[in-house]
Amino acid sequence: MIVWVNLLSYVALIFNTLLWELFYTPSGQSSWMVIKAVILLLPLRQLIKKNLYTLEWINFIIILFFIEGVVRAWSETIPSQLFAITEVILTVVFFFTSILIFKK
Repeated sequence: MIVWVNLLSYVALIFNTLLWELFYTPSGQSSWMVIKAVILLLPLRQLIKKNLYTLEWINFIIILFFIEGVVRAWSETIPSQLFAITEVILTVVFFFTSILIFKK
């Protein structure tokens, strides 16, 4: 169950990033920051295979997404602020479910 929540939060983070940077940017145009989703797509195959080594190092990247979400939640306006808050929630869920997976 925890593994599924972990993977679901990761996939939701990818979709959140894609929607945010393609359609809901403050300027109204697609942003080059959509590259963030590509960064998240790279380890997805190994996460689906439940590779623990991948789960270990992806948490370092997730922390960067958490920091970005907090900063943008503080500085952006709605609707970008809602996407940033969603990003923060998804990264926290992923991080803590990863810790629970490691404790097994």
